[in-house]
Order: sequence, then structure tokens, then C-alpha cells
Amino acid sequence: MKIKAAVIREKGKFNIEPVELADPKAGEVLVRLVASGICHTDTAVIEQFLPVSYPMVAGHEGVGVIEKVGAGVAEFKPGDRVIMTFPSCGVCDHCKEGHPYACDDNFKLFFGGDYADGTKRMTGEDGKEIGIMFGQGSFATYAIADQRNTIKVDVDSDDQLVELCSLGCGIQTGAGAVLNRMSPRPGSAIAVFGMGTVGLAAVMAAKIAGCSTIIAIHGRRGRDLAIEFGATHTINGREGDVAAKIKEITGGKGVNYALECAGVPEMVGTMLDSMAKEGTAVLVSVTADTELPIKLEPQIMNPSLTVAGAVEGCSNPKVFIPELVKLYKEGRLPVNKLNKLYKFSEIEQAFEDSHNGTAIKPILVF
Repeated sequence: MKIKAAVIREKGKFNIEPVELADPKAGEVLVRLVASGICHTDTAVIEQFLPVSYPMVAGHEGVGVIEKVGAGVAEFKPGDRVIMTFPSCGVCDHCKEGHPYACDDNFKLFFGGDYADGTKRMTGEDGKEIGIMFGQGSFATYAIADQRNTIKVDVDSDDQLVELCSLGCGIQTGAGAVLNRMSPRPGSAIAVFGMGTVGLAAVMAAKIAGCSTIIAIHGRRGRDLAIEFGATHTINGREGDVAAKIKEITGGKGVNYALECAGVPEMVGTMLDSMAKEGTAVLVSVTADTELPIKLEPQIMNPSLTVAGAVEGCSNPKVFIPELVKLYKEGRLPVNKLNKLYKFSEIEQAFEDSHNGTAIKPILVF
């Protein structure tokens, strides 16, 4: 079928153009896109901070309606409203154990351009195949996704789907890093570095978890929303000694938990200096290859810190995304307050606004 997609053919550029999309294969679904969020990882693909091959269609926070299902698909039917998320192979030990975020093939499936069977579904007018990001390529009017990275959600309208657009990646990453990876004790102290979508989701999750001290480290955006979502203290990360301020807030002890989601590698050292003994520090930013001057003995070994990475919030999305939808409906996860809506034709403006801080979570509406 003929669709429109924002195709990247060279670094830093994309064009909305007609392409041919094949039918879904066994285990796959065809989704009519209602909306797609824009995320920092899309920029990493478009600017080749990550080693991707062009042509490619980015986009990995797609929401929409099932139009057609492939052979063997029993979980979905046409008309179902769905959120698309990260892909996984489904057969490695990590997937079998319910940890698809740690799939042996996750990097290849995220950024390799192919579906799990090693083939593509999209073809340009020049007859050349086009790759997709995250097993969906949601910067398009339609997408093929595997049933494993498609989540049926209980919402009443397409408008609600738009509001929940960022659950597929950004909210899942931030909230999951707190609720799944950290599992903070009620009454504990947490610092979140970076107040974009991921960081603000982490603040919401920290409040849900019962943290009593929630410190939001912000740059040019996010401070007011952080306070609204539950931050008890805010610090401008561009001014003064951030670690010293965190220690002052916590009576000299430091925080029990911390999350780095600012995408600023130098902040990792600051985060480690902010920790209480036996604390847990988690990193989720996409920063490509970066060497950091970490002092192993005073920053990690002596204080007995746990330093961890987390992909997609250590989430099993078939379980976690419906839980996030429930929290949203209860008013405890007001993710819609992050959104700024754009037409598909305004995709370049949406990316520009994301980079300059005008929009926290740009959403393309089809």
C-alpha cells in the first residue's frame, strides 16, 4: 500500500515522501498511525550519533489503530488501539525470562533497520528498500510492527492515544528506571539529573514510590513541571556546585538513589559525588562513546555504590505499559502535560523546538 513517511537519506535531513509498505507477515500487525512522539534517540539516529544505515524512517513512540493482522496473530484485531514500543527477539534467555529490554539482539533490532527476520517492509519510489527504527518507523502514516512490541491499551478515543504517546519510550524509560530498576524505599531521597520527558517521568514515579526528598536538577526547562509533579527541591544544573547543594539538602548524607537522563556525560561524576553510602545510581542517556574520569575508589568502591545502566526502564512493556495507563487514568501520571502537538508536515519545526527547549515532548499528529 502507498503511505507517506519521513525518510532519512543523508545525515541530518529527512523528506516526507510516498513509499510502498508491504503487508504484515506472520506475527505482525499493520497500524494506522494516530500520533508519534519525538525523542532524543530519534535525533541520535538522524544525526548518526549511533551507527545506522540510510535510507531509514525513524520514530519509535508510535500510537495508532490496528488495520490488519498477519497470520498467527490472536492478541489483536482490526480496530484495537495500541501503543508501539521497543522490539525484542522473543527467543533469547532474557526474553524468555520476561526481560525483553535486555534482549540479546536489542541493539540490532533498535537500530539495524530490519525486522526480526532480517528483512524490510518499506520501499521507496526508486525501488530501494528503506529501513525502520525500533521495529516500527513511526514517522509515517502507517507502520508494520511485531505483536511483541505492540501493546493493546484500554482508552476511549484517539485523542487519549495522543496524550499517551510517550509511554512507548520516554515515560517508560524514566518511570521504569525508578519503579523497576531502583524500587526506592518509601521515605528515601532521590536526585534526577535532567528535566526532559524521561526526567519528569522519573519525578512522577518517585512521588508514586513514596520518596520523601525528590531533587530535580534542571537546565533551561522543566523546573516548574518538576515541582508540579512532586519535586521537593530544584537545582539549576548550570549554576554552582550541584553535588554540594544535594549534600546540603540531605543533611550531608547524599541521596539514596539518582538517575542521569540529561545526556550530559560530565554530570555522571556529579551524580556519583551526590550519593549516600550504599546508594544506587542509574544511567539511561544516549551519549554514544564517551570516556568519563570516574574515581573508582572514592566514588564507587568506598561508598559501596551500585552503578547501573537501564534500557527502556528495565520494562516488560506488555505488563508495564498497561500499568502506566492505569496510573495516568488515576491522575498520578499526568503525562499529557508534557505534550506539544504538531502536524506531520511540521516535523522539522517539532525537532527544532525539542532542541531549543520550546517543547518538552513534541507529538506529531497524523
